[in-house]
Amino acid sequence: MRNLLVAQSGGPTAAINATVAGVVSCAVLSGKVDHIYGAVNGIEGVLAEKFLDLGKKLDSAEKISLLMQTPAAALGSCRYKLGDPKENTEDFEEILRIFRRHEIRYFIYIGGNDSMDTVNKLSKYCKENGVEDVFVVGAPKTIDNDLVETDHCPGFGSAAKYLAATFAELERDCHVYEKKAVTIVEVMGRNAGWLTAASALSRVNGGEGPNLIYLCEPAFDTEQFLKDVQEKLEQKDSVLVAISEGIHDSEGRYVSEQVQSDAQDQFGHSYIAGSAKVLEELVRDRIGCKVRSIELNLMQRCAAHLASATDLEESRMLGMKACQCALEKQGGQMASIRRISADPYRVEYTSVPVSEVANKEKKVPLPWITEDGHDVTEEMMAYLRPLILGEPAMQYENGIPVHIELY
Repeated sequence: MRNLLVAQSGGPTAAINATVAGVVSCAVLSGKVDHIYGAVNGIEGVLAEKFLDLGKKLDSAEKISLLMQTPAAALGSCRYKLGDPKENTEDFEEILRIFRRHEIRYFIYIGGNDSMDTVNKLSKYCKENGVEDVFVVGAPKTIDNDLVETDHCPGFGSAAKYLAATFAELERDCHVYEKKAVTIVEVMGRNAGWLTAASALSRVNGGEGPNLIYLCEPAFDTEQFLKDVQEKLEQKDSVLVAISEGIHDSEGRYVSEQVQSDAQDQFGHSYIAGSAKVLEELVRDRIGCKVRSIELNLMQRCAAHLASATDLEESRMLGMKACQCALEKQGGQMASIRRISADPYRVEYTSVPVSEVANKEKKVPLPWITEDGHDVTEEMMAYLRPLILGEPAMQYENGIPVHIELY
C-alpha cells in the first residue's frame, strides 16, 4: 500500500486548510496513493494514531470548496516539539512504527518555523537510519511571514487583507469626533513586523491609514514615540498608531514585559501581548489626551470572510507542490513560492531543502522601513499589494459563511 498522511501544526490561519485541499487533490489526481489520512492535532496526533480517512471525508468537489473557505486548522493543531534525535530516539522510532503499521509512505506537515524543524529532524532521522521508503515534506504556513527561502507564506496575505480593511475602517471611525484622541492598535508579530507593515495597505484606496507604524525590527524608544504622537496631535484631531506586539527597547526587552509574567510556551517563547496597553497608559500619563488601545488578537488569523483569493490559491498550489515532492520521493523538502515579477504579479512553485528553512527567521529589511522609524517605504508596499488581491466565492447559509468539520 502507498498511503499518505497530512497534518497541521502551530497557529492556524485562514488559508491553512486550502493547503490540505491541495494535498488531497494532488494525491487523488496522481493515482499513486491508495489512502489519504489526516492526523488530528499534528505530530501529537501521529504519535496517538488519531487518524481520519480524508478520502472519505473529502469525497466531493463541494466538500473541498468548503474546506477552502473554512478558517483555522480543520485537522486540529499542536505545539509539540520533537527532541534531538541523537539524544532521544523514542518519538522517532514510534512515528516510524506507526507509519509501518498504517503503510504510510508520504507524510506532509503544514506549519511554520517549529513545524519545519519537525520536518527537518524527521527527514534527517530517516536518512541517517536507512529508511528509504518514507518521504517527509513540509508545506509552509504562518501569518507572521517569517519563513526564509519563500517569497511569502500562506496565511499572511489573508491576514494582511484583514488588517488593511480593519485599519481603513478604524481610520474612518477615529475621525468622527472633534476632540483629540489617540488609538493604538497592536498587531501580531513577535520578531518580524510584516503584519504590522500590512496596516499601510489601508491607504491603497486613498485613505490615510495609520499615522504612525512601528515594527519590531528597530529598537523602540518610548520617548521618541511620545514625541511622534505629540507632533501628530498638533496636526490632526485623531492619531491612529499601528505597533507590532514584539516592539522592544535597545536591550531587547519587550515593551509588553511591563505587564506580562515570565511565562513561556512549549517552545520557550515568552507571551508578549500587551504592548498597546502599556503605551496607552504612557500616553494618558504623559500627554493627557483621550487614548484607547486595541489588541486585534486571533481575528487576524481566522477572518476567512476577508480572505485573499490570491492567498487561498497559492496555499492550495503549495499543498499540491508538497504532495508532488513526496510522490517524487523528494523527502526533506519544503514547498516554496518564488516571485517572478511584482507587476504583473507572477510566481512559480518550487521546493527548497527544509534544512535551509528550519530555525531561521526572515525579518523586514531595514531599508523597507522609513528613516524616521515609524512608517514603511514604497518597496514594502510593492511587495505587499499583490498578496491581498481577489475575493473568493464564499458559500453562505442563514447569513454567514458555511464551514466544514472534519472531526
